[in-house]
Amino acid sequence: MSDSDSTFRMVLLTGAALLLPAAFYFRLKSQATGEALDRRQEGLPILLTLRPLGLAGLLGLVAFMVNPPAMAWSSLQLPNWLRWVGVPLGVAGGGLLIWTFRTLGPNLTDTVVTRKAHTLVIRGPYRWVRHPFYDSAALCILANSLVAANWFILLTGALALGLLVIRTDKEEENLLKRFGDSYRAYQERTGRFWPKFGS
Repeated sequence: MSDSDSTFRMVLLTGAALLLPAAFYFRLKSQATGEALDRRQEGLPILLTLRPLGLAGLLGLVAFMVNPPAMAWSSLQLPNWLRWVGVPLGVAGGGLLIWTFRTLGPNLTDTVVTRKAHTLVIRGPYRWVRHPFYDSAALCILANSLVAANWFILLTGALALGLLVIRTDKEEENLLKRFGDSYRAYQERTGRFWPKFGS
């Protein structure tokens, strides 16, 4: 293992140690009702591919954090300065992720289904974009791929993110059914993934 891989491994381990407990806490808290969610509404193709792709990318990242040479087969030759660019991207992505989780509170789900007591959230990061979770995921995927200098982590993450983006149509369809004109007005003034400046 090179000195730089050892350093970047420690960077990723530190980030995981800071981010994962908080993310786990918010996920666990949102499950307090014990409400079952029908993930089949995502559609069979996404249901069968999204989570396996995400898991594959996560396992690749964990393998790098445990033993970087184990992921040498998919390493990229990146200059160290570019790998360090991933650090502030990861901080931004992690910060946005926690802000999003905290803002969603009990509305948090890992699928397109709304909870029985779901409320329309338009504060926090949702004031600017309708899907800040996906923005945070994009930042974290890019950050981890740069820091680990690994194309497998980038590829699996990008494919999973692409499926999330496709799934957004069904998610918004459900939100329109649930909140009607309130969500329609929110759509008109707020960008899906990018802020609508000047609106």
